[in-house]
Amino acid sequence: MSTAPDPACVLRFASFNLLHGRSVTDGKVDLDRLAAAVADLDADVLALQEAERHQPRSHGADLTALAAAAAGARYHHFAPAIVGLPGLWFRARRTRPSGRAGRARHRSGPTPAPWGSGWLPAYGIGLVSRYPADWVRRLDLDPPGPRINLRRRGPWRFRILTDEPRVALAARLRTPAGPLTVVATHLSPIAGRGEVQLERLARACADLPRPLVVLGDLNVRAPHPARITGWEPLATALTFPVTTPDRQLDHVLGDGTVRAEGAVAVDTGVSDHRALVVVLRLGTEQA
Repeated sequence: MSTAPDPACVLRFASFNLLHGRSVTDGKVDLDRLAAAVADLDADVLALQEAERHQPRSHGADLTALAAAAAGARYHHFAPAIVGLPGLWFRARRTRPSGRAGRARHRSGPTPAPWGSGWLPAYGIGLVSRYPADWVRRLDLDPPGPRINLRRRGPWRFRILTDEPRVALAARLRTPAGPLTVVATHLSPIAGRGEVQLERLARACADLPRPLVVLGDLNVRAPHPARITGWEPLATALTFPVTTPDRQLDHVLGDGTVRAEGAVAVDTGVSDHRALVVVLRLGTEQA
């Protein structure tokens, strides 16, 4: 017998830039410390940035799977943006996201090897959930080309800044309040580039079913993400740098019947960002 959706369900969402599990305090990657940090967040839905798999610097671990185990979540998905070792990156081919979906049906089908779930070292974003997904999609945001900045140090000089490809993970979750679309992403820190990618993400999400929650390290200062997308800001807290934060780069945005009931930026002891945690009430109109 099916259970009727809870009309006003309260869930915890979190966005956490892992910095591949490294602490800026001692410069070490301690997987037990990372697992404890994730467990303390106690998030029902967790968006991960700078997650890795099979990388020597993070002890070859699958950080998305590690986070899922620490959170007590049965479902996790990883989308590589780039593959290879640090300094020898190349773009990950556009493939289906990997991970455990339980009985969830991926609209994109099973994960192919080797790019989605193979042996190559990879770096990208993750989505962890205590609820199954009816479908999971990878959204490829156009990879940025070289960007030239002028820096005056005596004579004028050109400096070329390059950036990695940026992707997003979209999933339609089955929550106690009914279906919910969640999108996790990590945008460029290059000035102006993150704003452009956010506009592309908003267009890519235009046809996704509502309610919608978008969360991640957008590398765009508040309040610009809400102005660019037209979505409601659901969490206001300073998240960067971790020790003495003076700006909000990590965001949770919503569109549809979702309302925020409190947010906090958490110094987890891992990463150069604070994790952003927000309690959301689903199934009620946005205030």
